[in-house]
Amino acid sequence: MGVGYLGRFHAQKYAQMESVDLVGVVDVSPERAQDVAKEVGTDAYTDIHEIAGKIDAASVVVPTIHHHEVAKILFSHGVHCMLEKPISTTVEEADELISLAKKQDLILQVGHLERFNPAIKVLEAKVKHPLFIEAHRLSGFKDRATDVDVVLDLMIHDLEIILALVNSPLKEIRAVGVPVLTPKVDIANTRLIFENGCTANLTASRISLQDMRRIRIFQPGAYISADCAERKSLVVTRDLSAGPMTAIKPELKTHKGTDMLYDELESFVRAVQGLEKPKVTGESGRRALKLALDINARIMQGLNTLKLEIGN
Repeated sequence: MGVGYLGRFHAQKYAQMESVDLVGVVDVSPERAQDVAKEVGTDAYTDIHEIAGKIDAASVVVPTIHHHEVAKILFSHGVHCMLEKPISTTVEEADELISLAKKQDLILQVGHLERFNPAIKVLEAKVKHPLFIEAHRLSGFKDRATDVDVVLDLMIHDLEIILALVNSPLKEIRAVGVPVLTPKVDIANTRLIFENGCTANLTASRISLQDMRRIRIFQPGAYISADCAERKSLVVTRDLSAGPMTAIKPELKTHKGTDMLYDELESFVRAVQGLEKPKVTGESGRRALKLALDINARIMQGLNTLKLEIGN
């Protein structure tokens, strides 16, 4: 549902899967729907109701403000949903979608693509007791996805990953951010302090001159780094029980030949088929959304205080 910039890629990946019958693509623009449908060899629709009763599963790749409305229609027709991130605009909407999916025994998977990055898979395998985390997600300005701020656009990827790695409730959130090229916040920094003592420092920017998508994690005896852009991982370990002269062992890997979007959508198809569980569930998407909204609330508090001081 939706074949704009990203939705077109979804259609292309589904068309490549032998286990999938791509029934059609839907977009409010008849021309865009026809173009993509012709490209992938399927039918074009402009009304979701025309296709909802003909399909078992769908990707929802529309602006975030429409996620709730579109997914509700699909769920009412018994359709499994793959929602691009963020899951919705509000926690209440996310709760309703999660509840609807559970009631009808439907798959609700959220498109946090980085969870299928091989460098992040190394983090998932190696991180045991994180003490300090540093994440940078920086990109140049692109005139799309500006319907949301940089926290919901970019930082939410790292928030979801960190929440999956740190098994502890949050104790404190500190955050700052400012709008620069759009009316919404374009650069933001947050510090998360967890009850188990772990601290995470995250920076997200969509106005940088150079791209960077990197997470670094420090834990007893190990430093693990994931470069999501270059798809490289670095693991540096030392046996703390073997004495002060124990050698430090670095292990650098470059992961090539992976198609993350294909892997994500294939995972969704396998979940629909009952072969595996979704890697990023509705609940995971909700947690990331709630944290992003909490961070934004603190950023807005700071901006409002700044405006008051300037006004005075």
